Amino acid sequence: MKKRAILFIVIGVFTMNLKAQKRAIPVDTTVVTNHSTTINGVSMNYTAQTGTQPVWDENDDAVATLYYTYYTRDNVRDRAARPLVISFNGGPGSASVWMHVAYTGPKILKIDNEGYPVQPYGVKENPFSILDVADIVFVNPVNTGYSRMVPKEDGKMPDKKMFFGINADIKYLAEWITTFVSRNNRWSSPKYIIGESYGGTRVMGLALELQEKQWMYLNGVIMVSPADYLKFNSDAPISSGLNLPYFTAAAWHHKMLPPALQSKDLLEILPESEDYTVNHVLPAIAKGGFISEKEKQEVAEKMAYYSGLSVKSVLQNNLDVSTRFFWKDLLRERSGRTIGRLDSRYLGIDKTESGDGPDYSAELTSWLHSFTPAINFYLREHLNFKTDIKYNMFGSVRPWDNRENNVRDNLRKAMAMNPYLKVLVQSGYYDGATTYFNAKYTMWQIDPSGKMKDRMDFKGYRSGHMMYLRYEDLKAANDDLREFIKGSLSNGKAAKY
Repeated sequence: MKKRAILFIVIGVFTMNLKAQKRAIPVDTTVVTNHSTTINGVSMNYTAQTGTQPVWDENDDAVATLYYTYYTRDNVRDRAARPLVISFNGGPGSASVWMHVAYTGPKILKIDNEGYPVQPYGVKENPFSILDVADIVFVNPVNTGYSRMVPKEDGKMPDKKMFFGINADIKYLAEWITTFVSRNNRWSSPKYIIGESYGGTRVMGLALELQEKQWMYLNGVIMVSPADYLKFNSDAPISSGLNLPYFTAAAWHHKMLPPALQSKDLLEILPESEDYTVNHVLPAIAKGGFISEKEKQEVAEKMAYYSGLSVKSVLQNNLDVSTRFFWKDLLRERSGRTIGRLDSRYLGIDKTESGDGPDYSAELTSWLHSFTPAINFYLREHLNFKTDIKYNMFGSVRPWDNRENNVRDNLRKAMAMNPYLKVLVQSGYYDGATTYFNAKYTMWQIDPSGKMKDRMDFKGYRSGHMMYLRYEDLKAANDDLREFIKGSLSNGKAAKY
């Protein structure tokens, strides 16, 4: 691999006292390295540009700097026609590390085929990266990765309310994207935004913000395991009632379903569970304490049938079974193990088998085990970005302002105003935090008219929140992205109904 490093420092923020230099990240910095890789059997060269770019306030003062990594394929004849994918993770407060070095980027973690960590830690080539069809920029919002707020001349930090809230986050990121697109001469390119988990909320809102406030029109919005706070904050019929199909999937994986279901393939039984959920579970929970004992018993028995839980457990929860209880209870009598939150294939060991929730998230400890050393090594040794600032896998962004959450309708409006705009939703069946059926529900609610449903698509995978950690799904999910990008290009067709 040939590597060339160039360092440009446009603005540096360094404050010194009499004893030592204060640790700080430069506000505007670029490091460029050259690389080669093979994707889908085709060898290619690419350039990695990483560094920081400022966020400015209304007075044009830098109030923060965002760390990013931008990959472009070399020897592209018409850069203007080449798609640009702008990638975010979630949290809120999560760095872009997850999709960067495990999903769409040119390098991925050294893990086994099911996603478990192996030593020595590090990275390897991603044979399925979408870099063959699109350039990609991974963006870290304020306080994630190396991104930080910038102190004022008097040393005081900006008001956190500028960054930490649904609408504040959308506003400053849209402006940052505009600066990035201008600096890198990508205004003519087809553009896509992809967000994982809370990033789903983020990109739904960004679609309209970019369109109305920055006059930037997108070709696609991609939501990976989206977190929809409108669903989470709903009453029990929605917030809990939609969980049953996920219970079915996780129980099937752990072989906890009755033989009539367990003997079938997962994709054969999920439609049954989905249908029963919508037509029976939601109405039953909606009746609350006024449901008849007969109906309550019948629904409890059917929920037990589709979840692997006992009828007694379902009744003790008044049909309102939380995911947290499910993670603790599913294997309680068989092995005493807990199952993972973000990926229920993972197993944990609690101090006691009693209780209504696990002591820890078994999958997250496993992921941090492999991601943290890999990203720190990769950025320093492969991309040549070196700093004493800590790379925040998760940064401090609390309190987070969740008020005035209109992102679903914002995406609907953006789609209505932009005939080019299409939506792809990707979810893992074993994700217990932002379940696949929640994602379907969100997609259904975006456009109540149904007039744009042919521009929305859902893809499911036999893994969890980060479906791409499973090698088979890494390929499938990237292929689905590749197909979505190619299928949403205008190809000379005018944007009109």
